[in-house]
Amino acid sequence: MTLVDAHHHLWDLSVRDQDWIDEDSPLRRDFTIEDLTAEARAVGVERTVLVQTITVPEETPEFLALAARHDLIAGVVGWTDLTRPDVADELARLRELPGGVYLKGIRHQVQGELDPEWLLRPDVLRGLTAVADAGLVYDLVVLPHQLPACVKAAASLPELTFVLDHLGKPPIASGALEPWASGVRALAALPNTVCKLSGMVTEADWGSWTIEHLKPYADTVLHAFGPRRLMFGSDWPVCTLAASYGEVLDAAHQLTDARDRAEFFGGTAVRTYGLTRNHPCA
Repeated sequence: MTLVDAHHHLWDLSVRDQDWIDEDSPLRRDFTIEDLTAEARAVGVERTVLVQTITVPEETPEFLALAARHDLIAGVVGWTDLTRPDVADELARLRELPGGVYLKGIRHQVQGELDPEWLLRPDVLRGLTAVADAGLVYDLVVLPHQLPACVKAAASLPELTFVLDHLGKPPIASGALEPWASGVRALAALPNTVCKLSGMVTEADWGSWTIEHLKPYADTVLHAFGPRRLMFGSDWPVCTLAASYGEVLDAAHQLTDARDRAEFFGGTAVRTYGLTRNHPCA
C-alpha cells in the first residue's frame, strides 16, 4: 500500500508573508520541503499533495517548480482567480510551466468569503467549469454554513470532482453535529464529491482532544462518503498547533477500519488527483 498524505502546506516567510498567521503563533516560522520530508518519511508517507495557502498568483508556479524537484510531492492544488475572464487560458499557462504536470486541482479560500453562496456566482461557476474542462479537481475549504452552496455547485457541475477539505470544518470543540452533518450527507449524496479526513485536531480543543472527540465526525463522513471517496490528509504544519504529524496519522488509523485503509491512505487520493504521473525515480 502506497501511503499518501493528500493535504499539507509549505511556506517560506522570507519569500512571502502568511498574513493569516498570528504574530505570536508557533506557525510563524518557515516550514520547508526538507522539514516535511523528515516528518513524512519517518512515518512511511511516500507521496503527498501540496495545497495552496494564500490567494496570490505567484504561489502556484513556485509550488509546481518545487514538485518538479522533489520526489515526495506528487501533486499540487494551486490557486488562480476563478472570476477572471481568461481563467481557462491561465490554467493552460500554469500547466505549461516547469512542473505544470503536477497541477492536479484548484482551491480558493471560500471560508473567508462573506457571501455564503459565493460558489454560485455566475463568474465563479464559469471558472469552475474551466477547472473541469482542464481535467482538474476543485478543493472546497468551507465552513458548515457554506455547505448548502457546495451541494448546489456540485449538482450543477457533475463533470467536476469537488474535494471537501477538513470535513467542512465541523465544530468538534463544541461537540455539535448539526447542521454540519446534514450538510455533509447532502454533499456526499452526489457522486462527484470526495472528502479529506484532515484538519480535525485543530477544530477540536487543541490541548485536550481525544479519539472519542473526533470519532462522531469521522464516522459521519465515513458512512456518508465511504472509503473509496475518503482520503487521509495531515494538514501539516497547521496540525502541529494540536498534534504532531505522527499523532495525526495514528489518529487516522484509529478512526478507520483496517479493511478500508488501502483506499483511505492511498487509493482514493491516487484516483482523485491522478497521481499516477509521478517522478521517474519515485
